[in-house]
Amino acid sequence: MISKPAKTQVPIHELIAQRWSPRAFDDQKNVSHEQLIALLEAARWAPSCFGDEPWRYMVWNKHNDYEAWQCAFDCLSEGNQLWVRYAPVLLLATSASHFRHNGSPNRWAAYDTGAASENICLQATAMGLHAHQMGGFNAEKIQEAFSIPAEYHCMAMIAIGHQAEPGMLDDILTQRELAERTREPLSSRFFANAWGMGITAHTHEF
Repeated sequence: MISKPAKTQVPIHELIAQRWSPRAFDDQKNVSHEQLIALLEAARWAPSCFGDEPWRYMVWNKHNDYEAWQCAFDCLSEGNQLWVRYAPVLLLATSASHFRHNGSPNRWAAYDTGAASENICLQATAMGLHAHQMGGFNAEKIQEAFSIPAEYHCMAMIAIGHQAEPGMLDDILTQRELAERTREPLSSRFFANAWGMGITAHTHEF
């Protein structure tokens, strides 16, 4: 199996460094009910504005209800379907548009739901699973197919399962699977004291 630890200027926690988003999943290995509950508990304990917990997740397990999983799968883009067909579990992350306590618009809902989804990805890594988040899906189609209320925004689909060898994918996807992980330099995304003043490992204390 492939390991792609993040290359960082200073050490970070191994769990974060080891998390990545493969496309090769073993369709013969199921994700257990206990593992699924652990993933959802990880999301449940994410922070949120006013403790509102704006996230709502739908879960489809191919091995328990193939028809429902297939219906969710059909809402994915063609490019994602090429590899997601091997993933045993699909999740849909949605976020509430308004706060529960006062009914006002919640502009932090997507931010908080993203935090919950990252908890899922890290918990998956901790358990020897892998998660791959996707924006390539038809939000209107899945909202209608599963009668999701209009006040919930469909944010991302997440494929979850056990990693498989990249050779199971077609040539293009195999190349992407084997490609080195990259990120923009720290200094291009993180600034100290003034916009554009990039931070590096050698930046004086700030």
